[in-house]
Amino acid sequence: MDRRTFLALAGGAGAAAGLAGCTPLIGSPEEGKVMIFSLNQTTDHPSYAALNAWNDDLAAVTGERWGIDVYANATLGGQQEVVMLVGDGAVDMAVISGTALENLNPDYRTMNLPGVFDGIDHQVAVTNNLAIMGELYSSLEESHGITVVGMFTQGARNLYTTAPVETPEQLSGMRIRVQESDVAIDMINAMGGAATPMPYGEVYTALQSGILDGAENNEVSYVTQRHLEVARHYTLTAHQVGLDFIVVHSGLLAGMRPADAEAFRASWLRASANHTQLWKDETAAATEQMLAEGVTIHEIDRTPFVERLQPVAERYLTSDVARSLYERIRQEA
Repeated sequence: MDRRTFLALAGGAGAAAGLAGCTPLIGSPEEGKVMIFSLNQTTDHPSYAALNAWNDDLAAVTGERWGIDVYANATLGGQQEVVMLVGDGAVDMAVISGTALENLNPDYRTMNLPGVFDGIDHQVAVTNNLAIMGELYSSLEESHGITVVGMFTQGARNLYTTAPVETPEQLSGMRIRVQESDVAIDMINAMGGAATPMPYGEVYTALQSGILDGAENNEVSYVTQRHLEVARHYTLTAHQVGLDFIVVHSGLLAGMRPADAEAFRASWLRASANHTQLWKDETAAATEQMLAEGVTIHEIDRTPFVERLQPVAERYLTSDVARSLYERIRQEA
């Protein structure tokens, strides 16, 4: 279903909720609402489990007046489409990749730069600190009707390839799938590979047929998408700590009673902590499965890769906001 058709059927957030079987709990959004939540991951993903637990917690702390109803598997549309639907209020909330928000505000690139985060714990602490993130999180409110609540970690992104890679020289010329993002492309090229943007759903077949020599992602995605069957070498480059943003329609958030807004924020922080632990547990389980299925995990000296990636980070710090944000994040490391 395209955006225009969805909006015509939905007639705004309230009608969309009714069509989806997700109706407001009370008569108006100020008093309470079950919020339509779009997720592009499967029901087996840690994000789905964390969001459903968040619904239970939010309902409990607001006397069942607020909640979220999660639509997984991108059933409400692709991420670029859903961003517009959230801005229009046809969808209340969504998980959106950092690369999707880069297209709306280039300063979001800062969050995807190599070396900006030391690891998951550093990333979560910073991104839940509104003293650091508040300006960026509110930067799309007037222009697009979107407020960022926080983020879910995607963990460290690493290389996986059909042949061993432990140095930039071994990566030279290898065709590595990346997301359709300038930062992602520049990272792989700087590391020595040949960045190849491609839709995620096509990666398995491309690896199997030899169109690709590798890709880059976290352990959970590598295992759940069964890419370990066609790329048997996993190299711990940790070249990026990935993240997805949680976005909400700005008007809905602004319309909450102050007590509800406070409860919403506190409940979100608990959801964030829960997701982080789920992610760590899933990563450990995925690593065990990789070893059990005979994947070779390469623990490497990351220094040569880090040295090649530093100029990439510098290249994208093109505004005072981006550079100040980067420096504040590094100070918190």
